[in-house]
Amino acid sequence: MSVRFQEIDWRSTPMGDISLRRRRDPASGVDVHEVKLGDEFLMSSLFTAGEIALTRLGLAKATGGELDVVVGGLGLGYTARAALDDPRVRSLVVLDALAEVIEWHERGLVPLGSGLASDPRCRMVHGDFFAMVADSCLDPQEPDRRFDAILLDVDHSPRHVLHPRHAALYRPAGLRALAGCLRPGGVFALWSNDPPDKEFIAALGDVFPGAEAHVVEFDNTLQGGTATNTVYVAATGRA
Repeated sequence: MSVRFQEIDWRSTPMGDISLRRRRDPASGVDVHEVKLGDEFLMSSLFTAGEIALTRLGLAKATGGELDVVVGGLGLGYTARAALDDPRVRSLVVLDALAEVIEWHERGLVPLGSGLASDPRCRMVHGDFFAMVADSCLDPQEPDRRFDAILLDVDHSPRHVLHPRHAALYRPAGLRALAGCLRPGGVFALWSNDPPDKEFIAALGDVFPGAEAHVVEFDNTLQGGTATNTVYVAATGRA
């Protein structure tokens, strides 16, 4: 039987103090992994439906027999794992601004870490997704590389960002820079904790021929009832 609560790791980072914790959920009897940045909860293995839906909804719009994919935001690895579960994915680059989070996976401190680190299709890269989009380079090994899908799960929503400099990505100029990192027919998908945002959908529509907002419902065992996330999906035009 596991201990009721354990702080597995704690680090001071440029974004603030980050901690990885494990606790035993009394309702389900399972171990729950959680990540906090300062006093703010970033993610929990208790709620992963939105991250998995981000991948499935995004890749459902991708065309082609083999896909090269970027995930912005490693977190606990559920978005990346869902991507690797798609047999069309031949390569996956996962970007995270915190080297500590990548190290948790490489050391097997989180449940999905060892599987991601050992998959030859997956490469975890320490880098700032937002700065890399601005530089039109999402793969330091191949600066001019373009991708079939970009899946982003970093900020709480386009309006509630973890750092003020992230906000520029969600405006038309930032979205055009992101679209430039995609191949013709490529897909951008974004996770959000907020309800669908009409202004952001309009900004997507200024750049992408088609944009959709999907509401994802899941059970909230902590508060009872259901909760929702939003997944935005937008595709570039074909050449």
